Amino acid sequence: MTLATPTLDIRPQSGWTGAEIHGVDLTAPLHDEQVAAIRQALLTWKVVFFRDQFISHDDHLRFARAFGAPTPAHPLFDAIPDPDYPTIYPIFRDRFKARFKGSGFDKPNWHADVTAAVNPPAASILRAEVIPPYGGDTQWSNTVAAYEGLSEPLRRLADGLRAVHRFSPPDGATATDDYERRVTNRPLLAEHPVVRVHPETGEKALYVNPGFTSHLVDVSPHESRRLLGLFYDELARTEYTVRFKWEPGSVAFWDNRSTVHLAPSDLTLDHDRRLYRVTLVGDVPVGPDGRASVALDGEPFEAID
Repeated sequence: MTLATPTLDIRPQSGWTGAEIHGVDLTAPLHDEQVAAIRQALLTWKVVFFRDQFISHDDHLRFARAFGAPTPAHPLFDAIPDPDYPTIYPIFRDRFKARFKGSGFDKPNWHADVTAAVNPPAASILRAEVIPPYGGDTQWSNTVAAYEGLSEPLRRLADGLRAVHRFSPPDGATATDDYERRVTNRPLLAEHPVVRVHPETGEKALYVNPGFTSHLVDVSPHESRRLLGLFYDELARTEYTVRFKWEPGSVAFWDNRSTVHLAPSDLTLDHDRRLYRVTLVGDVPVGPDGRASVALDGEPFEAID
């Protein structure tokens, strides 16, 4: 006898971005119907959230593999200190201390994950284990909505532009020697279209972000700064965003091809915060003109065999 698969309860969280999914247990394997429903919700809402999912590393990886192939934990930084889990990246309260020094860096930038690679991850799955009693929210923005919010002349301009993405310290930050060494040992530098055509939906998304994009190609530095500033302002428009309040057992699953996200800047030393992330291998972005991204330095960010 075949048991019926329960219907998932999908609850949108804002007008453009984010939906909570209820009625699924991530400690158990998913049915094909559940995988299809979650994938469709992800494509529609760009990021989906699950509550009260107290899952193990193995559960986390099983869920991730239902949607793609996990990458190494991070191109530059270490996985959790367990050789059995090289694809799980820890995100702890003080993780930036090993990367940046001085007091200048206190505000994370909007970004999509690892866009310095020629094939940035298609999606990321982040689960919370320890959460402070207040603060520490993460925000996501819908980059398809951001593109569609531009005027038609600006959309036409953006359709033909290209941009360089690289790992570099945020504005106001000075890299540690360890960070510089890691970047030197594993350089990643890519040229991407400013507008990316989503490989599954065909939607156009604004594909720049202040976390990784260094400059536009074939325009003056002044034009690059002004145009990127305009695009970044569009990405951060409040109506395109959703803010997620983490709890222990929360899981966020986002489409890295059609969102940017903003890490919290209100964490204190009084409370611990521990989350774990898995990223899924992505394809090479393609622009509206059919031109694919190109690697300027470094290798593709591929799955672990």
